[in-house]
Amino acid sequence: MTTWHEFLQEEGRPPAWPYPIRFGEERVIDTDVLVIGGGIAGCWAAIGAARQGLRVALVEKGDTVRSGSGGPGCDHWCNAPANPLSRVTPDGWARHMADRPYSNGIGIQIQCREDFDTLLEMEQMGGKIRDTENEYVGAEGRDDKTKFMISPRYGTIHSYLPDPRMGEPGFNPPETRNNVVIRVWGSTFKPALKKECRRLGVQIFDRVMGTSLLTEDGLQGGRVVGATGLDNRTGEFLVFQSRATILSTAGAGSLWLMSMELCGYSNMHSRAISGDGTVMAWRAGAALTKMESTGMIMIATGYKHKWYSGAGDASYENVPLVDARGRRLPYPIQGWEDAGAMLPTPGVEAEIRAKILKGEYELPFYGDFPAMAEVERRATWNLMLGEESTTRIMIDTFSAAGFDINRDLLQSYKFIEGQSLPQWRDAGYGGGVLVDWNLKTTLDGLYAAGTQMFAPEDHSYAAATGRYAGRKAAAYAREADPGKISRGQVEAEKARVYAPVKRSGGLEWKELHAGIARVMQYYVSEFKTESLFKMGLDALAKLETEAVPRLFALDPHKLMRTLEDLSMLEYAKIIIEASRARKASSVPLNFQRIDYPEQDPEEWNKFLTIRQRDGRVELGELPPDFWGDMKEQYEAHNRDYTGVHREK
Repeated sequence: MTTWHEFLQEEGRPPAWPYPIRFGEERVIDTDVLVIGGGIAGCWAAIGAARQGLRVALVEKGDTVRSGSGGPGCDHWCNAPANPLSRVTPDGWARHMADRPYSNGIGIQIQCREDFDTLLEMEQMGGKIRDTENEYVGAEGRDDKTKFMISPRYGTIHSYLPDPRMGEPGFNPPETRNNVVIRVWGSTFKPALKKECRRLGVQIFDRVMGTSLLTEDGLQGGRVVGATGLDNRTGEFLVFQSRATILSTAGAGSLWLMSMELCGYSNMHSRAISGDGTVMAWRAGAALTKMESTGMIMIATGYKHKWYSGAGDASYENVPLVDARGRRLPYPIQGWEDAGAMLPTPGVEAEIRAKILKGEYELPFYGDFPAMAEVERRATWNLMLGEESTTRIMIDTFSAAGFDINRDLLQSYKFIEGQSLPQWRDAGYGGGVLVDWNLKTTLDGLYAAGTQMFAPEDHSYAAATGRYAGRKAAAYAREADPGKISRGQVEAEKARVYAPVKRSGGLEWKELHAGIARVMQYYVSEFKTESLFKMGLDALAKLETEAVPRLFALDPHKLMRTLEDLSMLEYAKIIIEASRARKASSVPLNFQRIDYPEQDPEEWNKFLTIRQRDGRVELGELPPDFWGDMKEQYEAHNRDYTGVHREK
């Protein structure tokens, strides 16, 4: 395989663009349900809608077979309390999970009720969810009857167990494992999802970026009647007319960090994530919430090793950590022994640091694979790490270099690579589109699923809510009349999209991305004040007026990257406006203001909403449990849902 450097050396020139250029050309697609974003949630949404017998179009910026953060795989199927080995009830576990401040009780209830049904459907499509080849007989958590591999993640709770007193206030039954997380072969999932989409007749538009939502009569806040897209290989402009639209494009991507010397991008998630769907919803007039919540990027900055560094996180189940002299550390192994713990408590971590300084522990530390039982060793290396996206690359690389889990220890970079900088932040801590019990946004005809929603969870959450959104959007589309697309709105979007290709010089996308990241690092990071927010908005406005008009793109791919920058620029402004609105600090929101230092005062215990109307920012608020009684509301909105058979 020829590298880019070798090609340039041999040819002396870059290759010609391999696809026909069709800038300005337009194609119109009519469908019943349009899904924008073909990751885990998007594929499940398309399948859920297509199974209702409707025409479905799926738009994906990459290739659906592996796109999205969950595309390469996953090793845990979380929050599946309806599985036959569970020791908690779906409704009880949902209440437990939603008890955290600023969670999404709607999405969590859907996940807990439908997650296991979704997993069984995944198996029917060809995804592997059990140890059918008996590779891990004898491993802790393996059930010989069902061949499910139960994980100790979220190991124990003291409430909501299936007991006659279940639900009574103050009831605390004896501690027991809850069995709500299942180890899975997640690398088999995405190819199976794309195959099922094709079998159901879903019209898949790979390599197409969604750029805007179309509203009836072109009015902001009106019913969503379609969307526009850009083919990032040909540059063709696509206009989708739909009766219902589902957004499933995930969060904001690398908004705070742009490393020019490290290939230009620093984020452990999908490269395609750039806030497109959230910004499309914002421009159309949909309400967003929790947008002020951000947190430090702890991994994958390019300057640090990834999270997966030798024990001590979810994928390293049962791996003990030892120091350079082989002494066991009081560090949770994320296995049966320390069920549910992923990190040491602050007190334990402080104790470890103190002993490092005293010389009682010698750096570096290691994941001690040989100390594990043989079957547990294989399960962790081949199943957990082998199925969890980027760790598949890691174990292939280590294995090729001669690493042997039966003999060798794996170095951990904990405590020796330094701390993340507080200005390197991540917007994926909960901001997103506001939804109701049908996963419908505040705009008629527009739905959302997965990490597109506020306060999202994990891979299985995306799957369950995507499947649910597809069902609900299809029901709406079946009754809705086709809306009328505004030609003026289409032409305005075409002009915006193609502006960079009309220039042959100026600024390229990497330069603008770097500028946006600097603004966010300086003015929306660890230190937050009203004056800093205003300076941030001024700096972004300057980029918008001085840099954006100079953007140029010489091919469709660079045009897509440029449009991603424009999404991130708008996303940055939304975060600042939402941050200005919360005049209090908050621990669960990772939100600390110097000028309003009081932590979580009662009067600020609420969701803040933000939307755009005629170019103006409109703020609102909702109570912390605005979704009501989760069990009652779910059942009221899903009287016809039966799911698939449950194993006993």
